[in-house]
Amino acid sequence: MSLDPWLEKNLMVRKEKNSFRDLKPSTGLTDFCSNDYLGLARSPDLFSRINERSRTVGVKQNGATGSRLLSGNSELIESVEHKLAIIFNSQRALIFNSGYTANIAIFSSIPQKHDTILLDELAHASIKDGARLSLAHRYNFRHNDLNDLESKLKRINGKVFIAVESIYSMDGDECPLEELTALAARYRAFVILDEAHSTGVRGNNGSGLATSLGLEEKIDIRLYTFGKAMGVHGACVAGSNTLIEYLVNFARPFIYTTAPAPHSIVAIASSFDYLIENQDLQQELQKRIDAFVKAVDLSNRTLSNSAIQTIIVPGNENVKKAALHLQQSGFDVRAVLSPTVPAGKERLRICLHTYNTLDEIGKLTSELKKL
Repeated sequence: MSLDPWLEKNLMVRKEKNSFRDLKPSTGLTDFCSNDYLGLARSPDLFSRINERSRTVGVKQNGATGSRLLSGNSELIESVEHKLAIIFNSQRALIFNSGYTANIAIFSSIPQKHDTILLDELAHASIKDGARLSLAHRYNFRHNDLNDLESKLKRINGKVFIAVESIYSMDGDECPLEELTALAARYRAFVILDEAHSTGVRGNNGSGLATSLGLEEKIDIRLYTFGKAMGVHGACVAGSNTLIEYLVNFARPFIYTTAPAPHSIVAIASSFDYLIENQDLQQELQKRIDAFVKAVDLSNRTLSNSAIQTIIVPGNENVKKAALHLQQSGFDVRAVLSPTVPAGKERLRICLHTYNTLDEIGKLTSELKKL
């Protein structure tokens, strides 16, 4: 008896709905799809710095050899966590292998039975998956709709956790963080903020949206990822000493996984040092964002002041054709299909970068107007 027939049946359903996914190599086209907003992932200078720093600090191991609670801890990783805590203006920081792992750790270990998690309906899959692993009740509220959020807060007893993102990955819009934290304070709810798409591109030294608004002390748990604008890999949770001690003791995705390799830890520290020395990268990115927004005047474009821009093209087949047209014109723009987004909300997701020239942006926007 083989499992393959059942698997093939489900794959066929995806193909019939035009939502089948497959892996594709890098295209060599002009990049308008990656999360490398500041160009750090492809920076030869940063690459050299990481390798040189690895030699300087005496990295002699290929891997961490075990979990942090066994053989995987080191002075190196603790020193970088201290550095991150300073950057993010928190008492402590705890490094994870990825943002996905960190969200699973937070939501599966902190909210308890009889607690409630209120999630923005557009929250990332890792937040929703972590909430599913919790024994807490969970409910969505309409995206960025504080009236809907408050209506739910009024009906809930016990501890309440509000899960939001600084910048949302599909539309590129911001959370109304000042108003949300004020609302949370009125109802004594705890805020969990995922800064994945604001790490590096917002705030002093890339510290994210919350610190740029001076709201970090009003947010109970903050998560930062390093695989997007920071150009490397990994993530961290920033917060109080008590929060970090709790995660070390109760978060299974932290306790039972091998620690990041020493080279990855050096890469995180080097990336932030590089950004601190090149703060103008944030301004260069903003110039590209402004140029794109000014050039595009489409009724189906979702307004965004971030590096993530969206063109809604309803229907999987239609959005695939639109993406193919742009790719044949030399631009690496990818289609986002349902069920990743709701049916009818399929879109072209366009990411802007410091290395995109104004001429390239102009040509791309010209092609978009032809769709």
